[in-house]
Amino acid sequence: MFKKILIANRGEIAVRVIRACHEMGIAAVAVYSEVDRASLHVRKADEAYPIGPAAAAQSYLNIEKIIDVAKKSGADAIHPGYGFLSENAKFALACVDAGVKFIGPTAAAMEAMGSKTRARQRMEKAGVPFVPGISKGLESLAQAEEVAARIGYPVMLKAAAGGGGKGMRLVESREQLKSSLDSARSEAQRAFGDDEVYIEKAIINPRHIEMQILADEHGHTVYLGERECSLQRRHQKVLEECPSPVVDPEMRRRMGEAAVKVAQSANYTNAGTIEFLVDQQKNFYFLEMNTRLQVEHPVTELVTGLDLVHLQIRIAAGEKLPFSQEDIRLRGHAIECRIYAEDPDNNYFPSPGKITLLLAPSGPGIRRDSGMYEGWFVPVDYDPLLAKLIGYGTDREQAIGRLSRALNEYFVGGIKTNISFFRRILADPEFHAAKFDTGFLDRLLSRHADNPKPDAESQAAAAIAAGIFSALGADAAGRDERAATDGARKSPPASNWKSAARREALS
Repeated sequence: MFKKILIANRGEIAVRVIRACHEMGIAAVAVYSEVDRASLHVRKADEAYPIGPAAAAQSYLNIEKIIDVAKKSGADAIHPGYGFLSENAKFALACVDAGVKFIGPTAAAMEAMGSKTRARQRMEKAGVPFVPGISKGLESLAQAEEVAARIGYPVMLKAAAGGGGKGMRLVESREQLKSSLDSARSEAQRAFGDDEVYIEKAIINPRHIEMQILADEHGHTVYLGERECSLQRRHQKVLEECPSPVVDPEMRRRMGEAAVKVAQSANYTNAGTIEFLVDQQKNFYFLEMNTRLQVEHPVTELVTGLDLVHLQIRIAAGEKLPFSQEDIRLRGHAIECRIYAEDPDNNYFPSPGKITLLLAPSGPGIRRDSGMYEGWFVPVDYDPLLAKLIGYGTDREQAIGRLSRALNEYFVGGIKTNISFFRRILADPEFHAAKFDTGFLDRLLSRHADNPKPDAESQAAAAIAAGIFSALGADAAGRDERAATDGARKSPPASNWKSAARREALS
Protein backbone atom coordinates (compact mmCIF):
# COMPACT_ATOMS: atom_id res chain seq x y z
CA MET A 1 0.00 0.00 0.00
CA PHE A 2 1.09 3.56 -0.68
CA LYS A 3 2.63 5.59 2.13
CA LYS A 4 2.02 9.07 0.71
CA ILE A 5 -0.37 10.30 -2.00
CA LEU A 6 -0.29 13.68 -3.74
CA ILE A 7 -3.70 15.07 -4.71
CA ALA A 8 -3.32 17.00 -7.96
CA ASN A 9 -6.49 19.01 -7.51
CA ARG A 10 -8.31 21.51 -5.30
CA GLY A 11 -11.70 22.17 -3.70
CA GLU A 12 -14.16 19.58 -2.46
CA ILE A 13 -12.69 16.66 -4.44
CA ALA A 14 -9.23 17.27 -2.97
CA VAL A 15 -10.75 17.29 0.53
CA ARG A 16 -12.63 14.07 -0.32
CA VAL A 17 -9.46 12.27 -1.40
CA ILE A 18 -7.46 13.58 1.56
CA ARG A 19 -10.05 12.14 3.94
CA ALA A 20 -9.89 8.77 2.19
CA CYS A 21 -6.10 8.78 2.55
CA HIS A 22 -6.32 9.50 6.27
CA GLU A 23 -8.90 6.75 6.74
CA MET A 24 -6.43 4.32 5.15
CA GLY A 25 -3.44 5.55 7.17
CA ILE A 26 -1.84 7.26 4.15
CA ALA A 27 -0.23 10.71 4.32
CA ALA A 28 -1.80 13.28 1.99
CA VAL A 29 0.08 15.97 0.05
CA ALA A 30 -1.77 19.04 -1.28
CA VAL A 31 -0.74 21.45 -4.00
CA TYR A 32 -2.12 24.95 -4.28
CA SER A 33 -2.05 28.05 -6.46
CA GLU A 34 -1.46 31.54 -5.10
CA VAL A 35 -5.17 32.21 -4.55
CA ASP A 36 -5.71 28.83 -2.86
CA ARG A 37 -3.21 29.23 -0.03
CA ALA A 38 -6.01 29.36 2.57
CA SER A 39 -8.24 26.74 0.92
CA LEU A 40 -9.71 23.88 2.92
CA HIS A 41 -7.78 21.16 1.08
CA VAL A 42 -4.53 22.88 2.09
CA ARG A 43 -5.64 22.95 5.73
CA LYS A 44 -6.64 19.27 5.72
CA ALA A 45 -3.47 17.88 4.11
CA ASP A 46 -0.39 16.67 5.96
CA GLU A 47 1.86 18.67 3.63
CA ALA A 48 1.12 21.44 1.12
CA TYR A 49 3.24 22.93 -1.65
CA PRO A 50 2.75 26.03 -3.86
CA ILE A 51 2.69 25.41 -7.61
CA GLY A 52 2.24 28.82 -9.16
CA PRO A 53 -0.17 31.64 -10.04
CA ALA A 54 -3.95 31.43 -10.05
CA ALA A 55 -4.17 30.63 -13.77
CA ALA A 56 -4.75 26.88 -14.05
CA ALA A 57 -2.33 26.57 -16.97
CA GLN A 58 0.46 27.78 -14.67
CA SER A 59 -0.54 25.73 -11.63
CA TYR A 60 -3.07 22.87 -11.59
CA LEU A 61 -2.42 22.06 -15.27
CA ASN A 62 1.38 22.35 -14.98
CA ILE A 63 2.57 18.74 -15.22
CA GLU A 64 6.23 19.56 -14.57
CA LYS A 65 5.51 21.43 -11.34
CA ILE A 66 3.20 18.74 -9.96
CA ILE A 67 5.65 15.93 -10.74
CA ASP A 68 8.41 18.00 -9.11
CA VAL A 69 6.34 18.31 -5.91
CA ALA A 70 5.70 14.56 -5.93
CA LYS A 71 9.44 13.93 -6.02
CA LYS A 72 10.23 16.55 -3.35
CA SER A 73 7.54 15.28 -0.99
CA GLY A 74 8.33 11.60 -1.50
CA ALA A 75 4.81 10.80 -2.70
CA ASP A 76 4.58 7.37 -4.26
CA ALA A 77 1.22 7.96 -5.97
CA ILE A 78 -0.88 10.79 -7.41
CA HIS A 79 -4.67 11.02 -7.35
CA PRO A 80 -5.92 13.49 -10.01
CA GLY A 81 -9.51 13.92 -8.78
CA TYR A 82 -11.71 15.10 -11.65
CA GLY A 83 -11.18 17.92 -14.14
CA PHE A 84 -7.75 19.50 -14.60
CA LEU A 85 -5.27 16.69 -15.45
CA SER A 86 -7.50 13.74 -14.57
CA GLU A 87 -8.02 12.71 -18.22
CA ASN A 88 -4.66 13.83 -19.54
CA ALA A 89 -2.70 10.94 -21.03
CA LYS A 90 0.52 12.99 -21.03
CA PHE A 91 0.18 13.41 -17.27
CA ALA A 92 -0.38 9.68 -16.74
CA LEU A 93 2.76 8.98 -18.78
CA ALA A 94 4.73 11.59 -16.84
CA CYS A 95 3.80 9.83 -13.62
CA VAL A 96 5.08 6.53 -15.00
CA ASP A 97 8.35 8.15 -16.13
CA ALA A 98 8.79 9.67 -12.66
CA GLY A 99 8.19 6.36 -10.91
CA VAL A 100 4.96 7.63 -9.30
CA LYS A 101 1.76 5.59 -9.57
CA PHE A 102 -1.11 7.36 -11.33
CA ILE A 103 -4.36 6.47 -9.56
CA GLY A 104 -6.48 6.01 -12.65
CA PRO A 105 -6.40 4.27 -16.03
CA THR A 106 -3.35 3.90 -18.24
CA ALA A 107 -2.47 6.55 -20.80
CA ALA A 108 -3.31 4.07 -23.56
CA ALA A 109 -6.83 3.56 -22.19
CA MET A 110 -7.33 7.33 -21.88
CA GLU A 111 -6.27 7.87 -25.46
CA ALA A 112 -8.52 5.05 -26.68
CA MET A 113 -11.60 6.56 -25.04
CA GLY A 114 -10.68 10.27 -25.00
CA SER A 115 -11.86 11.04 -28.53
CA LYS A 116 -15.57 10.51 -29.09
CA THR A 117 -15.02 9.41 -32.68
CA ARG A 118 -12.33 6.86 -31.74
CA ALA A 119 -14.55 5.62 -28.91
CA ARG A 120 -17.47 5.18 -31.33
CA GLN A 121 -15.22 3.14 -33.62
CA ARG A 122 -14.34 0.85 -30.71
CA MET A 123 -17.99 0.47 -29.75
CA GLU A 124 -18.85 -0.46 -33.31
CA LYS A 125 -16.28 -3.28 -33.19
CA ALA A 126 -17.41 -4.38 -29.71
CA GLY A 127 -21.08 -4.51 -30.68
CA VAL A 128 -22.17 -1.87 -28.17
CA PRO A 129 -25.23 0.14 -29.34
CA PHE A 130 -24.52 3.78 -30.19
CA VAL A 131 -26.53 6.61 -31.71
CA PRO A 132 -26.79 6.29 -35.54
CA GLY A 133 -24.33 8.54 -37.33
CA ILE A 134 -20.66 8.44 -38.36
CA SER A 135 -17.65 7.43 -36.31
CA LYS A 136 -15.14 9.91 -37.73
CA GLY A 137 -15.01 13.62 -38.33
CA LEU A 138 -16.92 15.24 -41.18
CA GLU A 139 -14.75 16.05 -44.18
CA SER A 140 -17.14 18.38 -46.01
CA LEU A 141 -20.57 19.98 -46.03
CA ALA A 142 -21.59 17.60 -48.82
CA GLN A 143 -20.80 14.62 -46.59
CA ALA A 144 -22.77 16.18 -43.74
CA GLU A 145 -25.77 16.69 -46.03
CA GLU A 146 -25.58 13.08 -47.26
CA VAL A 147 -25.39 11.59 -43.75
CA ALA A 148 -28.15 13.84 -42.41
CA ALA A 149 -30.44 12.86 -45.28
CA ARG A 150 -29.71 9.17 -44.63
CA ILE A 151 -30.30 9.14 -40.85
CA GLY A 152 -33.01 11.83 -40.96
CA TYR A 153 -33.41 15.21 -39.28
CA PRO A 154 -33.05 16.42 -36.58
CA VAL A 155 -29.34 15.67 -36.28
CA MET A 156 -26.69 16.66 -33.77
CA LEU A 157 -23.23 18.00 -34.59
CA LYS A 158 -20.65 17.27 -31.89
CA ALA A 159 -17.00 18.10 -31.30
CA ALA A 160 -14.92 14.91 -31.26
CA ALA A 161 -12.71 16.24 -28.44
CA GLY A 162 -15.56 18.02 -26.71
CA GLY A 163 -17.73 18.04 -23.66
CA GLY A 164 -19.96 20.35 -21.69
CA GLY A 165 -21.97 21.35 -24.76
CA LYS A 166 -19.02 23.03 -26.52
CA GLY A 167 -18.98 22.47 -30.28
CA MET A 168 -22.49 21.00 -30.18
CA ARG A 169 -25.36 22.08 -32.45
CA LEU A 170 -28.88 20.75 -32.96
CA VAL A 171 -29.82 20.93 -36.65
CA GLU A 172 -33.47 20.54 -37.58
CA SER A 173 -33.28 21.12 -41.35
CA ARG A 174 -30.91 21.11 -44.31
CA GLU A 175 -31.07 24.92 -44.46
CA GLN A 176 -29.47 25.15 -40.99
CA LEU A 177 -26.69 22.65 -41.64
CA LYS A 178 -23.97 24.83 -43.20
CA SER A 179 -24.09 27.63 -40.61
CA SER A 180 -24.36 25.11 -37.77
CA LEU A 181 -21.37 23.12 -39.03
CA ASP A 182 -19.26 26.26 -39.39
CA SER A 183 -20.11 27.49 -35.89
CA ALA A 184 -19.62 24.05 -34.31
CA ARG A 185 -16.17 23.73 -35.86
CA SER A 186 -15.19 27.23 -34.83
CA GLU A 187 -16.33 26.70 -31.23
CA ALA A 188 -14.62 23.30 -31.04
CA GLN A 189 -11.34 24.83 -32.22
CA ARG A 190 -11.54 27.61 -29.63
CA ALA A 191 -12.50 25.31 -26.77
CA PHE A 192 -10.35 22.23 -27.45
CA GLY A 193 -7.78 23.19 -30.06
CA ASP A 194 -9.37 20.62 -32.40
CA ASP A 195 -12.09 21.43 -34.94
CA GLU A 196 -13.06 17.81 -35.68
CA VAL A 197 -16.87 17.52 -35.68
CA TYR A 198 -18.99 14.45 -36.31
CA ILE A 199 -22.71 13.97 -36.89
CA GLU A 200 -25.30 11.70 -35.31
CA LYS A 201 -29.05 11.33 -35.06
CA ALA A 202 -30.61 13.64 -32.47
CA ILE A 203 -32.49 11.66 -29.84
CA ILE A 204 -35.56 13.72 -28.93
CA ASN A 205 -36.21 14.22 -25.21
CA PRO A 206 -33.64 11.63 -24.08
CA ARG A 207 -32.60 10.73 -20.59
CA HIS A 208 -28.90 10.81 -19.72
CA ILE A 209 -28.01 7.73 -17.69
CA GLU A 210 -24.50 6.61 -16.82
CA MET A 211 -23.06 3.37 -15.49
CA GLN A 212 -20.24 3.23 -12.93
CA ILE A 213 -17.60 0.57 -13.51
CA LEU A 214 -14.55 -0.61 -11.59
CA ALA A 215 -11.72 -2.69 -13.08
CA ASP A 216 -8.69 -4.03 -11.26
CA GLU A 217 -5.32 -4.78 -12.82
CA HIS A 218 -5.97 -8.54 -12.79
CA GLY A 219 -8.70 -8.67 -15.44
CA HIS A 220 -11.79 -8.26 -13.24
CA THR A 221 -14.40 -5.65 -14.23
CA VAL A 222 -17.74 -4.99 -12.54
CA TYR A 223 -20.56 -2.44 -12.82
CA LEU A 224 -21.95 -0.73 -9.73
CA GLY A 225 -25.32 0.43 -11.01
CA GLU A 226 -26.49 3.50 -12.84
CA ARG A 227 -26.91 7.19 -12.11
CA GLU A 228 -29.67 9.37 -13.53
CA CYS A 229 -28.02 12.54 -14.86
CA SER A 230 -30.80 14.04 -16.97
CA LEU A 231 -31.17 17.25 -14.96
CA GLN A 232 -28.80 19.53 -16.84
CA ARG A 233 -28.46 23.22 -17.50
CA ARG A 234 -26.58 24.17 -20.66
CA HIS A 235 -25.53 20.52 -21.03
CA GLN A 236 -23.96 20.56 -17.55
CA LYS A 237 -25.24 18.18 -14.89
CA VAL A 238 -26.57 19.84 -11.74
CA LEU A 239 -28.47 17.04 -9.95
CA GLU A 240 -27.89 13.29 -10.08
CA GLU A 241 -29.55 10.31 -8.44
CA CYS A 242 -28.97 6.60 -7.98
CA PRO A 243 -30.68 4.43 -9.04
CA SER A 244 -32.50 5.87 -12.05
CA PRO A 245 -36.28 5.95 -11.56
CA VAL A 246 -36.82 4.37 -15.01
CA VAL A 247 -34.25 1.56 -14.97
CA ASP A 248 -35.54 -1.87 -13.97
CA PRO A 249 -33.29 -4.82 -13.01
CA GLU A 250 -33.24 -6.28 -16.52
CA MET A 251 -32.37 -2.96 -18.15
CA ARG A 252 -29.70 -2.40 -15.48
CA ARG A 253 -28.15 -5.77 -16.28
CA ARG A 254 -28.05 -5.06 -20.03
CA MET A 255 -26.61 -1.57 -19.54
CA GLY A 256 -24.10 -2.86 -17.02
CA GLU A 257 -22.91 -5.64 -19.28
CA ALA A 258 -22.56 -3.17 -22.15
CA ALA A 259 -20.54 -0.85 -19.88
CA VAL A 260 -18.22 -3.68 -18.88
CA LYS A 261 -17.76 -4.55 -22.56
CA VAL A 262 -16.83 -0.91 -23.27
CA ALA A 263 -14.21 -0.91 -20.50
CA GLN A 264 -12.74 -4.25 -21.50
CA SER A 265 -12.46 -3.17 -25.14
CA ALA A 266 -9.98 -0.50 -24.02
CA ASN A 267 -8.18 -2.66 -21.41
CA TYR A 268 -9.45 -0.16 -18.87
CA THR A 269 -8.44 -0.24 -15.19
CA ASN A 270 -9.55 1.70 -12.09
CA ALA A 271 -12.81 3.69 -11.84
CA GLY A 272 -14.64 4.87 -14.95
CA THR A 273 -18.09 5.84 -16.15
CA ILE A 274 -19.91 4.89 -19.34
CA GLU A 275 -22.53 7.44 -20.37
CA PHE A 276 -25.64 6.50 -22.34
CA LEU A 277 -28.54 8.32 -23.95
CA VAL A 278 -31.88 6.59 -23.36
CA ASP A 279 -34.85 7.25 -25.63
CA GLN A 280 -38.52 7.21 -24.67
CA GLN A 281 -38.76 3.51 -25.54
CA LYS A 282 -35.90 2.76 -23.10
CA ASN A 283 -33.41 1.95 -25.86
CA PHE A 284 -29.94 2.99 -24.72
CA TYR A 285 -27.02 4.21 -26.81
CA PHE A 286 -23.36 4.67 -25.94
CA LEU A 287 -22.47 8.36 -25.60
CA GLU A 288 -18.94 8.55 -24.19
CA MET A 289 -16.66 7.27 -21.44
CA ASN A 290 -15.30 9.41 -18.61
CA THR A 291 -11.92 7.97 -17.68
CA ARG A 292 -11.88 9.23 -14.08
CA LEU A 293 -13.85 9.55 -10.88
CA GLN A 294 -17.10 11.44 -11.43
CA VAL A 295 -18.35 14.47 -9.50
CA GLU A 296 -21.50 12.49 -8.66
CA HIS A 297 -19.77 9.38 -7.27
CA PRO A 298 -21.24 9.85 -3.72
CA VAL A 299 -24.73 8.71 -4.77
CA THR A 300 -23.28 5.39 -5.94
CA GLU A 301 -21.30 5.05 -2.72
CA LEU A 302 -24.38 5.55 -0.56
CA VAL A 303 -26.52 3.07 -2.49
CA THR A 304 -23.87 0.34 -2.88
CA GLY A 305 -22.13 0.85 0.48
CA LEU A 306 -18.76 0.94 -1.32
CA ASP A 307 -16.08 3.63 -1.02
CA LEU A 308 -14.96 4.35 -4.58
CA VAL A 309 -11.90 6.39 -3.59
CA HIS A 310 -10.68 3.64 -1.26
CA LEU A 311 -11.18 1.15 -4.09
CA GLN A 312 -9.36 3.40 -6.57
CA ILE A 313 -6.36 3.51 -4.27
CA ARG A 314 -6.41 -0.24 -3.61
CA ILE A 315 -6.68 -1.04 -7.32
CA ALA A 316 -3.74 1.27 -8.10
CA ALA A 317 -1.75 -0.47 -5.36
CA GLY A 318 -2.22 -3.75 -7.23
CA GLU A 319 -4.97 -5.31 -5.12
CA LYS A 320 -7.75 -7.40 -6.63
CA LEU A 321 -11.37 -6.34 -6.36
CA PRO A 322 -12.62 -7.83 -3.07
CA PHE A 323 -16.03 -8.75 -4.54
CA SER A 324 -17.66 -10.12 -7.68
CA GLN A 325 -20.59 -8.83 -9.72
CA GLU A 326 -22.98 -11.10 -7.81
CA ASP A 327 -22.00 -9.47 -4.51
CA ILE A 328 -23.12 -5.97 -5.54
CA ARG A 329 -26.54 -4.86 -4.29
CA LEU A 330 -28.33 -1.52 -4.59
CA ARG A 331 -30.07 -0.47 -1.37
CA GLY A 332 -32.16 2.68 -1.01
CA HIS A 333 -31.96 5.88 -3.05
CA ALA A 334 -29.57 8.86 -3.12
CA ILE A 335 -29.81 12.29 -4.77
CA GLU A 336 -27.00 14.85 -5.11
CA CYS A 337 -27.17 18.62 -5.62
CA ARG A 338 -24.11 20.51 -6.87
CA ILE A 339 -23.83 23.71 -4.84
CA TYR A 340 -22.27 26.47 -6.95
CA ALA A 341 -21.14 30.02 -6.20
CA GLU A 342 -23.48 31.55 -8.75
CA ASP A 343 -26.55 33.77 -8.81
CA PRO A 344 -29.75 32.09 -10.11
CA ASP A 345 -31.43 35.50 -10.31
CA ASN A 346 -28.70 36.95 -12.53
CA ASN A 347 -28.39 34.34 -15.28
CA TYR A 348 -26.25 32.13 -12.98
CA PHE A 349 -23.38 34.60 -13.08
CA PRO A 350 -20.40 33.52 -10.91
CA SER A 351 -20.41 34.93 -7.39
CA PRO A 352 -16.93 35.02 -5.84
CA GLY A 353 -16.28 36.68 -2.51
CA LYS A 354 -15.85 36.05 1.20
CA ILE A 355 -18.12 33.54 2.95
CA THR A 356 -19.20 35.54 5.97
CA LEU A 357 -21.63 33.00 7.40
CA LEU A 358 -22.04 29.27 6.83
CA LEU A 359 -24.89 27.19 8.25
CA ALA A 360 -24.36 23.59 7.17
CA PRO A 361 -27.15 21.00 7.16
CA SER A 362 -26.94 17.64 8.91
CA GLY A 363 -29.28 15.00 10.29
CA PRO A 364 -30.41 11.55 9.14
CA GLY A 365 -29.48 10.59 5.60
CA ILE A 366 -27.47 13.73 4.79
CA ARG A 367 -23.93 13.81 3.41
CA ARG A 368 -22.07 16.98 2.51
CA ASP A 369 -18.82 16.94 0.52
CA SER A 370 -17.51 20.49 0.79
CA GLY A 371 -14.46 22.59 0.01
CA MET A 372 -15.59 25.77 1.76
CA TYR A 373 -15.61 27.19 5.26
CA GLU A 374 -16.73 30.38 6.98
CA GLY A 375 -14.25 33.18 6.36
CA TRP A 376 -12.87 31.67 3.13
CA PHE A 377 -12.70 33.86 0.00
CA VAL A 378 -14.15 32.03 -3.02
CA PRO A 379 -11.85 32.76 -5.99
CA VAL A 380 -13.17 33.52 -9.45
CA ASP A 381 -10.40 31.65 -11.24
CA TYR A 382 -11.88 28.14 -11.20
CA ASP A 383 -15.08 26.17 -11.62
CA PRO A 384 -17.56 27.61 -9.05
CA LEU A 385 -18.46 24.26 -7.43
CA LEU A 386 -18.40 24.76 -3.66
CA ALA A 387 -19.92 21.59 -2.29
CA LYS A 388 -22.17 18.63 -2.97
CA LEU A 389 -25.22 17.96 -0.81
CA ILE A 390 -26.52 14.40 -0.89
CA GLY A 391 -29.72 13.00 0.55
CA TYR A 392 -30.14 9.25 1.16
CA GLY A 393 -33.28 7.32 2.06
CA THR A 394 -34.83 3.89 1.92
CA ASP A 395 -36.71 5.02 -1.21
CA ARG A 396 -36.82 7.99 -3.57
CA GLU A 397 -39.51 9.89 -1.70
CA GLN A 398 -37.62 9.71 1.58
CA ALA A 399 -34.43 10.85 -0.16
CA ILE A 400 -36.29 13.83 -1.65
CA GLY A 401 -37.81 14.71 1.73
CA ARG A 402 -34.48 14.58 3.55
CA LEU A 403 -32.69 16.56 0.84
CA SER A 404 -35.44 19.20 0.80
CA ARG A 405 -35.18 19.58 4.56
CA ALA A 406 -31.39 19.87 4.34
CA LEU A 407 -31.59 22.52 1.63
CA ASN A 408 -33.82 24.59 3.91
CA GLU A 409 -31.15 24.31 6.64
CA TYR A 410 -28.34 25.36 4.28
CA PHE A 411 -27.23 29.01 4.24
CA VAL A 412 -24.11 30.60 2.76
CA GLY A 413 -23.67 34.32 3.51
CA GLY A 414 -21.56 36.85 1.63
CA ILE A 415 -21.96 35.26 -1.81
CA LYS A 416 -24.79 33.98 -3.97
CA THR A 417 -25.42 30.25 -4.42
CA ASN A 418 -27.87 28.10 -6.36
CA ILE A 419 -29.42 26.55 -3.23
CA SER A 420 -32.80 28.17 -3.96
CA PHE A 421 -32.69 26.63 -7.44
CA PHE A 422 -32.60 23.14 -5.95
CA ARG A 423 -35.50 23.91 -3.62
CA ARG A 424 -37.50 24.78 -6.71
CA ILE A 425 -36.52 21.53 -8.46
CA LEU A 426 -37.33 19.28 -5.52
CA ALA A 427 -40.73 20.97 -5.05
CA ASP A 428 -41.74 20.41 -8.68
CA PRO A 429 -44.49 17.77 -9.21
CA GLU A 430 -42.89 16.48 -12.42
CA PHE A 431 -39.63 15.87 -10.61
CA HIS A 432 -41.46 13.97 -7.87
CA ALA A 433 -43.13 11.86 -10.54
CA ALA A 434 -39.74 11.30 -12.28
CA LYS A 435 -41.24 12.71 -15.49
CA PHE A 436 -38.15 14.41 -16.85
CA ASP A 437 -35.51 14.31 -19.57
CA THR A 438 -32.49 16.43 -20.50
CA GLY A 439 -34.79 19.33 -21.39
CA PHE A 440 -36.56 19.37 -18.01
CA LEU A 441 -34.61 22.24 -16.46
CA ASP A 442 -35.05 24.46 -19.51
CA ARG A 443 -38.80 23.99 -19.21
CA LEU A 444 -38.70 24.56 -15.44
CA LEU A 445 -36.69 27.75 -15.80
CA SER A 446 -39.03 28.96 -18.51
CA ARG A 447 -42.02 28.45 -16.21
CA HIS A 448 -40.21 30.29 -13.43
CA ALA A 449 -39.44 33.20 -15.76
CA ASP A 450 -43.15 33.47 -16.53
CA ASN A 451 -44.04 33.28 -12.82
CA PRO A 452 -41.12 34.66 -10.75
CA LYS A 453 -43.03 34.69 -7.44
CA PRO A 454 -40.87 32.80 -4.89
CA ASP A 455 -42.25 29.56 -3.50
CA ALA A 456 -43.17 29.10 0.16
CA GLU A 457 -39.93 27.29 1.00
CA SER A 458 -37.81 30.05 -0.51
CA GLN A 459 -39.77 32.67 1.40
CA ALA A 460 -39.31 30.73 4.63
CA ALA A 461 -35.58 30.35 4.02
CA ALA A 462 -35.31 34.08 3.34
CA ALA A 463 -37.12 34.83 6.60
CA ILE A 464 -34.75 32.56 8.53
CA ALA A 465 -31.72 34.22 6.92
CA ALA A 466 -33.10 37.65 7.78
CA GLY A 467 -33.50 36.59 11.39
CA ILE A 468 -29.94 35.30 11.52
CA PHE A 469 -28.50 38.53 10.21
CA SER A 470 -30.65 40.54 12.55
CA ALA A 471 -29.27 38.56 15.49
CA LEU A 472 -25.70 38.98 14.32
CA GLY A 473 -26.08 42.73 13.92
CA ALA A 474 -25.74 45.31 11.22
CA ASP A 475 -21.96 45.00 11.08
CA ALA A 476 -22.11 41.41 9.79
CA ALA A 477 -24.81 42.35 7.32
CA GLY A 478 -22.68 45.25 6.11
CA ARG A 479 -19.73 42.95 5.56
CA ASP A 480 -21.92 40.58 3.55
CA GLU A 481 -23.20 43.42 1.40
CA ARG A 482 -19.69 44.71 0.72
CA ALA A 483 -18.44 41.22 -0.12
CA ALA A 484 -21.34 40.63 -2.49
CA THR A 485 -20.80 44.02 -4.14
CA ASP A 486 -17.07 43.39 -4.54
CA GLY A 487 -17.80 39.95 -5.98
CA ALA A 488 -20.23 41.38 -8.50
CA ARG A 489 -17.62 43.91 -9.67
CA LYS A 490 -14.91 41.29 -10.05
CA SER A 491 -16.94 38.45 -11.60
CA PRO A 492 -15.81 37.51 -15.12
CA PRO A 493 -17.53 34.87 -17.26
CA ALA A 494 -17.66 31.34 -15.83
CA SER A 495 -14.34 29.48 -15.81
CA ASN A 496 -13.77 26.55 -18.17
CA TRP A 497 -11.38 24.17 -16.43
CA LYS A 498 -12.51 21.13 -18.39
CA SER A 499 -11.85 22.84 -21.71
CA ALA A 500 -8.46 24.01 -20.46
CA ALA A 501 -7.53 20.49 -19.44
CA ARG A 502 -8.51 19.10 -22.83
CA ARG A 503 -6.53 21.82 -24.61
CA GLU A 504 -3.50 20.90 -22.52
CA ALA A 505 -3.97 17.23 -23.41
CA LEU A 506 -4.08 18.05 -27.12
CA SER A 507 -1.03 20.32 -27.06
